[in-house]
Amino acid sequence: MRIISANLNGIRSAASKGFFDWLPAQAADFVCVQELKAQDADMRPEFRVSDGLTGHFHYAEKKGYSGVGLYTRAVADRVVVGLGNAEFDLEGRYVEVQHGNLSVISLYQPSGSSGPERQAAKFRFMDIFFPHLEALIKCGREIVVCGDWNIAHKEIDLKNWKSNQKNSGFLPEERAWMTRLFDELGWVDVHRQLCPDATGDAYTWWSNRGAAYANNVGWRIDYQIATPGIAALATSASVYKDQRFSDHAPLIVDYDYPT
Repeated sequence: MRIISANLNGIRSAASKGFFDWLPAQAADFVCVQELKAQDADMRPEFRVSDGLTGHFHYAEKKGYSGVGLYTRAVADRVVVGLGNAEFDLEGRYVEVQHGNLSVISLYQPSGSSGPERQAAKFRFMDIFFPHLEALIKCGREIVVCGDWNIAHKEIDLKNWKSNQKNSGFLPEERAWMTRLFDELGWVDVHRQLCPDATGDAYTWWSNRGAAYANNVGWRIDYQIATPGIAALATSASVYKDQRFSDHAPLIVDYDYPT
C-alpha cells in the first residue's frame, strides 16, 4: 500500500506544474493533499477523480485559503470532514477516510509564521487536536495521519536550527507538543523510524526567499504519523524532488498492508 502526502500550495497551481500528470505513475492507494486554496466551484473534474482515485475534500470558507483533500482508490466506508470545532472547521483542515480497519487522515495544521495572532491560533489548534489524537490512538483502528504539521520536531529536521529557535515551526512549545505525541500517546513518525539519520534528504519544505531550494536550506514539516501496528509495516519512505509542484515536496511511504 502506498500513501502520498503533498502540500500543493494551491491545487490549480500544482496542476499547472504537472502534479496530476505525475500522479498516475505513482500507483498510490491514498493521496493526501493540503492547501487546496480552492472552493468546490473551482474544482475541475480531474481534481475530483484522478487515475481511479476519488477525492474527498474539506474546503475553507475563505476563498483562496487552506483546504485539504484525500484521494482513495478503494471505496470509502466512511468519510469524516472536519474536527467538530467551529473555528478551525471554517479553515478546512481535516478530512478522514475509513476503509475496513484503516483510517487515513489529511491534515493541515495552522502556521504561526505570519504573526502572534496566528501563532496563538496554532496553539489553540494544538490544544484541541491533542485529545483528538489521543482518542484516535485508543479507538483500535490502524491510522495514518498525513500532512503539513508546520513543526520541525528536532534539530535534525531543519538546516538552520540554531537561528530558528524563536521562530514559529521550531518553538520549544511546538517541539515539546510533538514529543508528547510520540512519547506519551505512542504515535510513530514513520519517515524517521525508517530513516533515523536522514537530514537534507528528508526536508519537505523550502522558503521561496533567497536560494533556499537550490542550497537545500529546508525543513521537514510534512509527516506521516501512524499507530504502531501499521507503522511497523512501513517498508520505505522518500521525498520526491525530481519535479517541483509547490514549495513543498511529496512524501511517499510504502506499507506492507493489504488494501
